[in-house]
Amino acid sequence: MAKLKIGFIGCGGIANQKHLPGMKQQVEKGRVELVAFCDLIPERAEKAAKEYGTPDAKVYTDYHDLLADPEIVAVHVLTPNIAHCEITIAALEAGKHVLCEKPMAATEADAKKMIEARDRTGKMLTIGYQYRHFNANYVAKKVIDEGWLGDVYYAEASLIRRRGVPTWGVFTDKSKQGGGPLIDIGTHALDTTLWMMNNYEVEYVVGTSFEKLGTLLDPDHQGQNNWMGDPDHWNNKTYDVEDAAVGQIKMKNGAVINLRAAWAINMHEDRGANGQAHVMLAGTKGGLDTFTGQVRLNHVVGNELATTMVGRPIQGYIPGFSQGPAPLSKEHEIWVTALEGNDGKGDASKLFVTADQAYVVTKILDSIYYSSKTNKPVYFGADGRPIFD
Repeated sequence: MAKLKIGFIGCGGIANQKHLPGMKQQVEKGRVELVAFCDLIPERAEKAAKEYGTPDAKVYTDYHDLLADPEIVAVHVLTPNIAHCEITIAALEAGKHVLCEKPMAATEADAKKMIEARDRTGKMLTIGYQYRHFNANYVAKKVIDEGWLGDVYYAEASLIRRRGVPTWGVFTDKSKQGGGPLIDIGTHALDTTLWMMNNYEVEYVVGTSFEKLGTLLDPDHQGQNNWMGDPDHWNNKTYDVEDAAVGQIKMKNGAVINLRAAWAINMHEDRGANGQAHVMLAGTKGGLDTFTGQVRLNHVVGNELATTMVGRPIQGYIPGFSQGPAPLSKEHEIWVTALEGNDGKGDASKLFVTADQAYVVTKILDSIYYSSKTNKPVYFGADGRPIFD
């Protein structure tokens, strides 16, 4: 099979931390070629092309020009959240398969448009939820699927940073991102939990976002404790997203998920092992959590309460964050396998994260923001969409 030609739209932080190193592994396996790079800042695209591209890789500042190349089979959309919808739809309609970085979109309406474009074009669309591949989460999913928990009726999904505001890029700009920690890191905790439970049928959502510390804290002092970036770039005059959010999701089968996310909050951090999302599940036969980086299974053995540690704690797989030899990026291994399927035409059955699953995540996040704004619960209609009055 000929090597698949891949393009990248957005060559900033997430491209260099995850997607470019991950796809480089597939280049080294002889499966793909990275042939096109686009960014509004030309120096970023040029740097990416030089480090990861083929000798004749092209550089663009307008993504429409990249999409006009008929040899490009697939693109990675790695832009600020607000642009995911427009660029993904354009790529699908240009005949490209798309891996879009999380979250799927800034709003439920935009995510719906992306689903419709996928269905209209017949091209593949997946979303970059790499937390599913972390060892503890992968093992937890197997434990659940083997029936150790029974009927899962309660879950907690959280990623709490006491002081962990990302000060680079546009993370604190609502017009570019659509929100703060809820849409940035809460999205990972929620996606992982829904996937573990294999439950995507929502009855209603209620939630609150808090706009407190981001604008109140003095960056010259509190910023020094911010482990996520340069304190000089914490500008509380332009900080216009929430710094924490909570939500409760009631599923149609009666199960409940409590979701928490924060960049800055006066609470003890519970980021879990290696700073990753923490998931806790309770079922009729047992429960588990992933806080330690392993699966801690709470069950009954010989009519006695027992706790069993399952799996082995390891660092997250993301190549760009690894020290020493980079582990295999399962996200990109699976993506390329799906692209190669059906004689190179793409096989959506090989995708690990479906756009339909990611759409539910966005529906819930958008509903939490709306519930916070209106002080009302958001019910989901018969069509599965949230009802925004």
